[in-house]
Amino acid sequence: MTIYLKLAWRNIWRNRRRTLITVSAIMFAVVFAIFGQSLNRGSHEIMIDNMTRFNTGYLQLQDRRFNNEPSLDNSFAYDAQLESRINRAHPQIELMLPRIETFMLAADEEATRGAMVKGIEPEKEQLFNNLEQRLVNGRFFTSAQQEAVIGQGLAERLRLGVGGTLALIGQGRFGMSASGLFTVVGIVDHPLREMNDRIVYLSLATAQELLAAEGYITNLLLVPERPRDTDRIAVALRHEFTAADLQVLTWPELMPELLDLLRFDMAGSYLMSAILYVVIGFGFFGTVLTMTLERLKEFGILLSVGMQRLRLAIVVFLETLWISLLGVGCGLAAAWLVLLYFHFNPIELTGNMAQTVIDMGWEPILPVSFAPELFYTQGIIVFILAMLVFIYPLVKIARLNVLAAARS
Repeated sequence: MTIYLKLAWRNIWRNRRRTLITVSAIMFAVVFAIFGQSLNRGSHEIMIDNMTRFNTGYLQLQDRRFNNEPSLDNSFAYDAQLESRINRAHPQIELMLPRIETFMLAADEEATRGAMVKGIEPEKEQLFNNLEQRLVNGRFFTSAQQEAVIGQGLAERLRLGVGGTLALIGQGRFGMSASGLFTVVGIVDHPLREMNDRIVYLSLATAQELLAAEGYITNLLLVPERPRDTDRIAVALRHEFTAADLQVLTWPELMPELLDLLRFDMAGSYLMSAILYVVIGFGFFGTVLTMTLERLKEFGILLSVGMQRLRLAIVVFLETLWISLLGVGCGLAAAWLVLLYFHFNPIELTGNMAQTVIDMGWEPILPVSFAPELFYTQGIIVFILAMLVFIYPLVKIARLNVLAAARS
């Protein structure tokens, strides 16, 4: 095999210019494909990160009826025994964030707006999503006090500032009336625009008292030590709570619409990459076609002096493989350097596009992703192209008339 590899290596450099052109075409195809998909995936990762950290979390434990009927009646008891069961089921859970959520009317002296009220433990939320860093004014509340932190959009709609009084009116657990007055101690710029216009944060104990749900929560967010272990942890917890009235949901199950949107967006990137690789594939095929036709006499002579067709086919295959490996290797290295540059110097958006992104709570930049599958999938695609291209010289060698080829 070593001899075959050396022979194939020398053969591809017999026409140096053609080999360099083919390798360059493959390299640029790999770079452009990785860069385009990296930009798409980078924006998706920011979107998913914001949604998981500030809304659903990576994993949620909730009552089996809550996802279809998000009512306080479908809350569940949260205590140390439940925490112990979760820790026994899987040890790689970094944080547990209890929350109680419901819709209520938020009002000041002049206006009323619908609001999403969330009871949280601010210390744990800070560890998970750095929520306090989103404050634009004031501070976060302390536990068990009649204090609230509201979204900046809601504050503007109700014309409330720090020190103002917020009235919450709604329905508590089992249909009980729930209402209370709270001092606004902080205003937060929530990264999700829809939430920014209606979010009200209370301490967990205060929200439970307001809603007559002491000791109960609507969802328990579970934070894995490594996000990629989310599905594995979900399987372990589902096994633990098989017989209970609780269910475990991952973020794709909690946000199927977002997942469908991301898949649709990636489809465009995949289509462009497919077109790019079709063009490169034909160019690659043209190179192998020319190389094969130019060497028919050489093939005929080799076969006539006793070289087996299989061995000749192996050499030609290795030539194709060498060109593919060179193109992919150079492409991966160049793509990594390009992504590294744009990681430290991201593309900045301007104009209306920048303002739209800012309004959504994100930085006006196009981030890049270093997801491993972006790199190894390109190698697989080019290898498949090489296999398809190799069909032609393989068929040509198998059907070659030795005498006719040697005389040509």
